[in-house]
Amino acid sequence: MTAQLVGSNEPLQYDRMSQLDELLLAARQGDRSSVDKLLALTYDDLHELARSRLRRSAKITVLDTTALVHECYLRLSRLQKLDAESQSHFFGYAAHVMRSIVVDLVRKRAADRRQGSGQEVTLNTDVADPAQSEQADILRVHEALEELALIDARLVQVVEMRYFAGLTEAQIALALGVTERTVRRDWQKARLLLHVALR
Repeated sequence: MTAQLVGSNEPLQYDRMSQLDELLLAARQGDRSSVDKLLALTYDDLHELARSRLRRSAKITVLDTTALVHECYLRLSRLQKLDAESQSHFFGYAAHVMRSIVVDLVRKRAADRRQGSGQEVTLNTDVADPAQSEQADILRVHEALEELALIDARLVQVVEMRYFAGLTEAQIALALGVTERTVRRDWQKARLLLHVALR
């Protein structure tokens, strides 16, 4: 029998899923070598997750998929312990890390432009810089998610797991310990609140 993991086109054997569960348990208990093994075992899945993430911000980032996975790997490997209770929770957390990497890059680029000695000027005022517009959109979405977290942190987790990590409602429900109906309700509520915040 086989099952499918997030972002993977290849079915996973249950023994691999069992191995992931064992590594997650050891990582939660502070076993640093388990985090490295977990990241190595899920590298292809993280790569697919990064590809999905970069599709949403391809024009504004100099990161390629591999660079985003490696930066995510570095951030996760620096943790003293990894508090992911399930595979879905782990991939949701990885999606959160990847989102923060992209946001950090956008902020750094904006700061670099502000501190630059010269200012870019275009002679044609009808021409807008689409990269700057997309960077602003990424920051607006990030800020809206930060505001949403103050209202209900679980809504942000649902958005990250569904939109950024591509998890199913069943996987999100399992990761958060709620019903699929609750996930659907949270997703609708989060979309409505984000739509209002982004007007």
